[in-house]
Amino acid sequence: MSLANVYSLYRTMEDENVILSFKGIVTAELLTSVLHIMEAKMDSMHETPRIRKKVFNVLVECLQNLYHHVEESATPASKELLERKSALVLIVKEQDHFIVKTGNYIDVDKAQELKDRLEIINSMDKDGLKEYYQSSLNNSMVSDKGTAGLGMIDIARKSGNKLDFEFLKINNETSFFCLNVKID
Repeated sequence: MSLANVYSLYRTMEDENVILSFKGIVTAELLTSVLHIMEAKMDSMHETPRIRKKVFNVLVECLQNLYHHVEESATPASKELLERKSALVLIVKEQDHFIVKTGNYIDVDKAQELKDRLEIINSMDKDGLKEYYQSSLNNSMVSDKGTAGLGMIDIARKSGNKLDFEFLKINNETSFFCLNVKID
C-alpha cells in the first residue's frame, strides 16, 4: 500500500465515523483489548450508561461469535487458510447511534443455514425473540465449540433492532458474511 493510500484509508475511516477497526484473527486476548479500548473511547464520548451497556453487550456477542465461528482449518499453512481465519470488526458512531460491523468467511453450506436463521430472527418482535431464545436454550445442545447457537438471538434482543446482513459469494465453497448491528 502506498503512503498516499494510507491517508486515503484514514480519510475514509474518518468520513465514515469509524471509531475502532480491526482485521485479523480474533483471540481471547483481542476480545479483552477491544473492550478496554471501547471503554476508554466511550468514556471520552460521555455516552449514557444505557447506550454503553447496549454497545458492550452487542460487541461482546459479536466478538464471541467471531471467536467461536471463524472458519477453522487445520493449520494456517498458506495465506488463503490464514485469511479464512481472519475477521473484520468496525465500530461506527453516527449522530444518535452506534453500528457494530463484522465480517468473516463462512462455508457456503453453513451460510444458507445461518441466513435462514437470521431471517427467522428478523421476523420476530421483542416478545417473539424472548420466547425463541428460551425455546432455543431449552432445546439446544451445546456444540463442540462450546456454544448453544444463541448469539444472534441475543444480539437482536440486546440491540433492539433488526440484523442487517449479507453473504457475498467468494467462490463455490466460500462466502463472506457481513453483519451490521445498529444500537440506539
